Amino acid sequence: MGDPKEAGAEASPPGAAARGGLGVLSQGESEEPCAQGAALLLGGNEVKSRAVVKYSSAPPRPAFARLEEKTDLKLPPANWLRESAQLGPAGTAVLGHHKKSKPFSSFGMAYDFIDSVGNDVDVVSDSENIKKLLKIPYSKSHVSLAVHRVGRTLLLDELDIQELFMRSSQTGDWTWLKEFYQRLIDQKWQRKKKSKEHWYQKAILSKFLYYSINGDGAAQPVPPATEQQESASADQPQDSEGASWPAPFEMPASVSEDPSASSQGGEPLEPSCLVGHVASAPKEQNLTTLFSDGENGQGLKNDFVRNILWTFEDIHMLVGSNMPIFGGGRYPAVSLRLRDNNKPINVLTGIDYWLDNLICNVPELVMCFHVNGIVQKYEMIKTEEIPNLENSNFSTKVIKDIAQNILSFLKSNCTKEGHTYWLFKASGSDIVKLYDLTTLCEETEDKYQNPFTMPVAVLLYKVACNMMMKKNQNKKHYGTIRTLLLNCVKLLDKSRHPQIIASANYMLSELFQLDEPKKEESSESPLNENSDESYSEEEEEEEMPDSDENGSYNSSADPSHDNKAVAIIKSVGELSVPEKYKSIHQIRPSCAFPVCHDTEERCRLVLSYVLEGLKSVDSSIKKESDLPAADPSTPIPLKYEDESTRGGPEGLEKQMALFLDKVGSLQKGSCSSQSGMIPGSWQHKMKLQLILKSSKAYYVLSDAAMSLHKYGRALRYIKLALQSHDTYCCLCTNVLSEVLLFLSQYLTLCGDIQLMLAQNANNRAAHLEEFNYQTKEDQEILHSLHRESSCQGFAWATDLSTDLESQLSVSCKCYEAANEILQFSDLKSQNPEHYVQVLKRMGNIRNEIGVFYMNQAAALQSERLVSKSVSAAEQQLWKKSFSCFEKGIHNFESIDDATNAALLLCNTGRLMRICAQAHCGAGDECRREFSPEEGLYYNKAVDYYLKALRSLGTRDTHPAVWDSVNWELSTTYFTMATLQQDYAPLSRKAQEQIEKEVSEAMMKSLKHCDLDSLSARQPLCQYRAATIHHRLASMYHSCLRNQVGDEHLRKQHRVLADLHYGKAVKLFQLLRDAPCELLRVQLERVAFAEFQMTSQNSNVGKLKTLSGALDTMVRTEPALQLLRKELREELEQPRPEETAPAAEAAPALRREEVTKLLGIFESRLSFLLLQSIKLLSSTKKKTSNTEEDGALKTNKQIYSQLLRATTNKSATLLERVDVIIHLLEQLAQGHSAVQ
Repeated sequence: MGDPKEAGAEASPPGAAARGGLGVLSQGESEEPCAQGAALLLGGNEVKSRAVVKYSSAPPRPAFARLEEKTDLKLPPANWLRESAQLGPAGTAVLGHHKKSKPFSSFGMAYDFIDSVGNDVDVVSDSENIKKLLKIPYSKSHVSLAVHRVGRTLLLDELDIQELFMRSSQTGDWTWLKEFYQRLIDQKWQRKKKSKEHWYQKAILSKFLYYSINGDGAAQPVPPATEQQESASADQPQDSEGASWPAPFEMPASVSEDPSASSQGGEPLEPSCLVGHVASAPKEQNLTTLFSDGENGQGLKNDFVRNILWTFEDIHMLVGSNMPIFGGGRYPAVSLRLRDNNKPINVLTGIDYWLDNLICNVPELVMCFHVNGIVQKYEMIKTEEIPNLENSNFSTKVIKDIAQNILSFLKSNCTKEGHTYWLFKASGSDIVKLYDLTTLCEETEDKYQNPFTMPVAVLLYKVACNMMMKKNQNKKHYGTIRTLLLNCVKLLDKSRHPQIIASANYMLSELFQLDEPKKEESSESPLNENSDESYSEEEEEEEMPDSDENGSYNSSADPSHDNKAVAIIKSVGELSVPEKYKSIHQIRPSCAFPVCHDTEERCRLVLSYVLEGLKSVDSSIKKESDLPAADPSTPIPLKYEDESTRGGPEGLEKQMALFLDKVGSLQKGSCSSQSGMIPGSWQHKMKLQLILKSSKAYYVLSDAAMSLHKYGRALRYIKLALQSHDTYCCLCTNVLSEVLLFLSQYLTLCGDIQLMLAQNANNRAAHLEEFNYQTKEDQEILHSLHRESSCQGFAWATDLSTDLESQLSVSCKCYEAANEILQFSDLKSQNPEHYVQVLKRMGNIRNEIGVFYMNQAAALQSERLVSKSVSAAEQQLWKKSFSCFEKGIHNFESIDDATNAALLLCNTGRLMRICAQAHCGAGDECRREFSPEEGLYYNKAVDYYLKALRSLGTRDTHPAVWDSVNWELSTTYFTMATLQQDYAPLSRKAQEQIEKEVSEAMMKSLKHCDLDSLSARQPLCQYRAATIHHRLASMYHSCLRNQVGDEHLRKQHRVLADLHYGKAVKLFQLLRDAPCELLRVQLERVAFAEFQMTSQNSNVGKLKTLSGALDTMVRTEPALQLLRKELREELEQPRPEETAPAAEAAPALRREEVTKLLGIFESRLSFLLLQSIKLLSSTKKKTSNTEEDGALKTNKQIYSQLLRATTNKSATLLERVDVIIHLLEQLAQGHSAVQ
């Protein structure tokens, strides 16, 4: 008989569990309880069930009135079919549509509880559909359900074939399914009408419920309008049978719902009776409503009184229910049933009652028995006792097995998201078949005839949106989000749903985080794993062979059934077998996030989604005809000619001024779209986001190309990034500070690229080729950008120039523009790290430009004739260079970068030295003196070097820079002293003053010459120090020769000369590559001894001086040994005839110098030996001394050999060196024997 089959979800009150019921919530509660629901022990089998109300719009439970015996239910009560605050919509719904759910009821629930879809819940459906599935082995009735998969969730909806085919005959829709059905399943299909008995039972059930609320038990007169409504319901059952199906989404609905069904939600309930929706779906979506009112009216909303999260064993289901629940008195929560006393309860009815109470967590059932509409008695039955009723015995364990098997079967075979599957069992048949309607529909002319397409696509989109909101919490969902969005896009028609497609593509691009370090290489990365925790079951490596549940349906009537069915259950009896369909069939979906092996691949994926989104937006803009014609397949030239950019730095200044004016206007807000987009429209908002994403992707591509030293490619990408940003600025009414920060970063990278192009000018052709290359994807994105703006705002920054100065200037202007942008909206203080980097780059590029101008000035100086004065061009270059250095120093000092500031101060000092060198060539070289201009610039250079040292503070700050500055300072002092010594300004200064200044400069140079630190520069420092001592010794030697009168000063000069000669010799002896310098110093020491000897009167004193001089000669032997070694190596090396003269220049100069020194050495040795022989001979006449006799004899022999050697003009240089070394050895032996 008829019974209220409206599914529902309301918890029973506290105390129900004490009577053996389930764990419950208070009425209207929407949060899950902490305690688990109690297990019901039914028929000796334990079945775990737990129900949690997620949403309820039901009023407080009405207390049911127990009707008196003999009450005639055929007579209508006074309140029949009227809205009742106590009964709610249930009473009128009974006569309306109590068995058939609306076509998209599961989607309405899924939209409201989007958090649960795809992850936490296995099934979303009307409770009636759940009961149909669980009764399949017991029932001969037909089953027709539409199944959709979203993640791990299955959505089940009734697919009313009769309703669809009636519609097909009226509108022509679904003809493909009707033909398929008639061809393969039921060739003689015809609509079946409901019997009068069916409508009679429905009517008395409705009256019974109203009597239970009214409570007076008396028959009341029925209003005429109500009688007419009742008769209409009985006479036209086909019109009130169920909810009408919506047309395919390109057509308006043409079939209206039954009046009684539509009245279900006609009058709003009292606010006190409403329970608000759980806030599951995100409300912050920047998209307009995806459905029109017409679409909402076609069933895409949640019309259930209750939504319950029902856990049955290990199956989690979101169930919709409208079952009326009563309470009051000692029955806080009961369900009312009306039964014909002459008809026993069968198994199907028992399962119905049991499942309804289980789903709604109702612990007891009140059954009212009647005979021909006359009430006989009431009976109270506990829920756990229902399976044991007489004539209605069933095993709850079997029901559990059926549920698990059906879920496993569906999950195993409904594997494609976005596809509509049809689970069908014909009336009286034991065979259950599963078809893929999407595949069948695609074989027709219009694949969009499937009315499920739009709701499924929108659900996929909403689930993805919801997961995107939480993407930062759990990145392992990225693969699932991507799969959802790709399936959503695949389902939709681009021309009909551009907004959803554009948004989906934008979200796809957002999945790839461009500003994060790559994690794809890590095997532990969640992106490489299955992206949804719900698919964590172990997957069988081998597929199971075709078993009974997947076997063919061997029907002799029509074996072609096997060709279309995805899967077949050959006998419904299999569903009762425990674990007949195991979880191994739960195929893991392909949700793995794509592994991008490099940055370029990741960015290219992003740009492909951005392009699809841009196409969708552009196709939805109506003013196509107003746009300038452009062919996406024709490359748009990347090099733009602009007169203002052809004027060098002056043109750049003009471009910069225009750019800064534009940035300033962005703060005020402006919008200029060429395509006619309305600001604030979804096209406008979406295109802004897509363009910004493209600019970020091109920026990352440019940065990656930069790291690979592909500077032409990097410039092309940063140009596209800046063009995207320029378009964004044209469209945006109010540019955010974050977007301005992006622009500053883009310009900074552009400056880096231009600088690297300037430093790699030798590979300019390859860079130019990379710069001019363009992919089709880039062309199409650029075409979309040109729909909105000219993209010329940054042409000045992205031109690939062939001029080095221009490239350096563009790089500098990029950094300056980046810095200017940071001044807006207080970005400087909000992004201190980026600000510091920009200033560092500004300082660096100004240093580069300063060095460039300085080298140009040095080149001009080298080309200028010595006698000519400094040109105006040189002076202009000095000014430019000095200005750049000065600005760069200010940049570094403003960020407390002492090291780089010291380097620029050092370069400024070098510039001053170049200026000094430029002034040294003026005038005649023969009569030239050290000029005041030279002194001025050298002193300025010293000041800058000292500032650099003060900037560093100590050597520990940066040892390498400190040593470099120290060396340059030492060199400056040394050069200045050398020039003053060699070109003494005697016309302006006295000799004594010049000597003093030279001495001071030399000592300062020596002070900054680090002899102790072990470094590559140590030999240079030793050579410098030795040279300084040599020059000082020579100067004091010269002063001693020229000094007359002041004996104290002469003595002081003598001591200083001897001191510095000694230090110079020690330092030169440490060096293994300066034999000539050592020989020269020793010869000067000999000359110094000779000069001292001239002022001596006694022979003893003279002999002593001569002996010291000869010892000095003997100590030159190591230097001569080095010279002999070099000469021998030179002779042993083969000298090809084709050797260039330039290659021989250095050895030739060295040989000439050695020859000259050897000549002096021979003459001085000859002179010393002769003087020694004379003095010893004169001394021998006076006194007889054996030692002196031996010395005299030795000296005579050596002198004789030396004379013979010097007269041999044909002797080679090597032979002469050998002779001298031999003589020195004899001399050393003779002296040691004498001593």
